[in-house]
Amino acid sequence: MKKITILFLLFSISFSAQIKGVVKDSLTGNPLPFVNIWVEGENSGATSEENGTFEIKISEKSKNLIFSAIGFEKKTIKIAEAKEVRLKSIEYLLDEVVLSNSKETKQIEIGKTKNAISQAFDNGPKIVVKFFPYKTSYKATKYIKKVTVLTDSKIENATIKLHFYAVDSLGFPSKELLKKDLILTVTKGVVKHTFDISEFNLTVPKSGLFVGFEKLLIERNKLEKEVTDLNSNTKKIQKTYFPFLLYNFVERDFQFEYSGGKWNKEQRYTIDGTLSKMRVNEPAINLILTN
Repeated sequence: MKKITILFLLFSISFSAQIKGVVKDSLTGNPLPFVNIWVEGENSGATSEENGTFEIKISEKSKNLIFSAIGFEKKTIKIAEAKEVRLKSIEYLLDEVVLSNSKETKQIEIGKTKNAISQAFDNGPKIVVKFFPYKTSYKATKYIKKVTVLTDSKIENATIKLHFYAVDSLGFPSKELLKKDLILTVTKGVVKHTFDISEFNLTVPKSGLFVGFEKLLIERNKLEKEVTDLNSNTKKIQKTYFPFLLYNFVERDFQFEYSGGKWNKEQRYTIDGTLSKMRVNEPAINLILTN
């Protein structure tokens, strides 16, 4: 029995490896920072550093990696081809819009919950989103002026990425509403951060929108400490990426998260097949609208 156990452990270890590579712009050859990288179908991910380099742990060499970044085409490749990955930029066709000056004489905050108690925990390598439905009352304050995010960090100047997604015909998060990455810095401690995003001239679409929080798994966000494994009584290095996002425990019809290179929807049904509300951890993100 002991021999079988040892062989099994060796077999498992042989299929675990750390893959290193770099992501570049296919046109300019410049390194691409903060690219979202996933092992296809798994809750395992990474983020490219500011110099475009990345490391990601894999369990099977036959798996694919998915690379995505705002302004570039999503790319799926074999792990063996990931030493240098080149992403092709997207040429946006600008929608015809009527520009108007905001007066900023009115202001409302949307997304508040009755439960004011928020809890922080590590959300892992995934993008979590909060849905903001459209209301006719928003016509009087149609511009998204600011976004607020509640975070908990043990390091100074941790970096995060925020996403704004349109809603497709099936109710899923779809295209990015911003044409470039929104990279923001948060301070140490439990803090409600308010970021002015009025430069993007965003409004709440009539189908609503999703606002997403992405933790960047990069060196500047990493905190290492030595801990003792209680089972083996050995020392090991524990790696934690900050900041943690705070969540409110609320009742909702559904919840989305991006993991393994795709959007996953959670819903709950009763025995007779009707849709039922459920209690979920929703990101503590609010929007401030103005006229």
